[in-house]
Amino acid sequence: MTQTVLLSAPYLIPFMDRFQPVFADFGVEVIVAPVAERLEEDDILAHAGQFDGAICGDDRYTARVIEACAPRLKVISKWGTGIDSLDKAAAARFGVTILNTPDAFTVPVSDTVLAYILAFARRQPWMDTAMKAGIWDKIPGRTLHECTLGIIGVGRIGKAIARKAKAFGMPLLGTDIIEVSPGFLIETGLEMTSLDDLLARADFVSINCDLNPTSRGLVNAETLAKAKPGSVFINTSRGPVVVEKDLIAALQSGQIGGAALDVFEFEPLPANSPLKAMDNVMLAPHNANSSATAWERVHWNTIRNLFKGLGLAYQDLDPAKYS
Repeated sequence: MTQTVLLSAPYLIPFMDRFQPVFADFGVEVIVAPVAERLEEDDILAHAGQFDGAICGDDRYTARVIEACAPRLKVISKWGTGIDSLDKAAAARFGVTILNTPDAFTVPVSDTVLAYILAFARRQPWMDTAMKAGIWDKIPGRTLHECTLGIIGVGRIGKAIARKAKAFGMPLLGTDIIEVSPGFLIETGLEMTSLDDLLARADFVSINCDLNPTSRGLVNAETLAKAKPGSVFINTSRGPVVVEKDLIAALQSGQIGGAALDVFEFEPLPANSPLKAMDNVMLAPHNANSSATAWERVHWNTIRNLFKGLGLAYQDLDPAKYS
């Protein structure tokens, strides 16, 4: 029996010519939704009742959406790791399985954080801009062993960042609501502390926590006021962890020295955002996961998860057959 899937994962859609035979071989028809960054409630509701499974990005599968799509909808297969945009309680209530790929982007995201730290410490982007403008200016930099790194959220990505930063000799601070194993602390020299203490001591603050009720708006005017003057904030987790207007105010006042942002409260970043005019801010379009190897793994695991949720013989899926 043919089953139908709504596909709205922006990273997978460009490769549909390659993956269409996979879906066809497993008797799956695909509705490809027009999507830029994510589908909102009304976008998904326009397809309610038309699909048995979904492959999504950061789409808003709210309780209202899931109820409207049930009982036909059986599985939501998230392309990637974060499932904060999916209402897990509603999915459980209506018998919808949610599957994702844990540890999908640990390597590229941790590389991205170190790249931002190096850029701000060694000042290469600013020297490059000055040189190309005809300015011979020896902008002072710092070595990484002179800088303390604070990691908010010491999960898989936070741990990978700590290991890489340790290789540069950076003193390390961490904070988390979950206990971190003593073995890891001994391995890296990471000192677990309170958020307030981390902010007061860190030259770089890397935000790597999940988006949940305890982390939403965690970085706000109150917490930013406790930050070490001149510190740089790096966010590669989720935009709503940071209250953007408060971050902008702290940058404008000089309370903090800079920011590197891959994620935002509203995506795409609005054209009139003050962040776009700030020389001490580096911006990226939610792309810290960029890695051909990681993407390939996630493509196949997302499809495999979908087939599993639809009750298809996902064990028979052999990527080599479609190479």
